[in-house]
Amino acid sequence: MTSTALADAKPTHRSAVSNGSALLPNVDGRSTWARRLRDVMELHVADLGGEAMISEAERSIVRRIATLTVEMERLEAGFANAGGATSAELDLYQRTSGNLRRLLEAIGLKRRPRNVTPDLRDYVSARA
Repeated sequence: MTSTALADAKPTHRSAVSNGSALLPNVDGRSTWARRLRDVMELHVADLGGEAMISEAERSIVRRIATLTVEMERLEAGFANAGGATSAELDLYQRTSGNLRRLLEAIGLKRRPRNVTPDLRDYVSARA
C-alpha cells in the first residue's frame, strides 16, 4: 500500500484507537480510570499548544505520561487509605516518578499556549 493510499484511507478502515473512537482496544472508555486518563491526556495536549500543534510521537509520549499519572494517583490514594506505603510500594512509586519526569522532560515541562492574538494586518483587513 502506498503512502497516498494510507493517507486516503477512510476512518472506517483504521482501528478504533487510531480514528479516535476508542481509548484502548476492548476497554470501556466510561470507566473512572479511562475517563481520568483521557482528561490528563487532554490537559497535556492543551499545554503543548493543542491537537494541531503536536506530533504523533508527542501524542504517544503524552499517553504514557497520562497512564503513569493515573497509576501514581491510584498508588497515592492507596497510601492515604492505608496510612502509609510499604517499602515495595514506595520503591515502585519512586521508580515510576523518575520515569514520569523523564517523559515530561522529553516533551518539555513548560506550557506552550496557542497564539490567539490576530496579526494586526489580519485584524485591520477583517474590519475593513
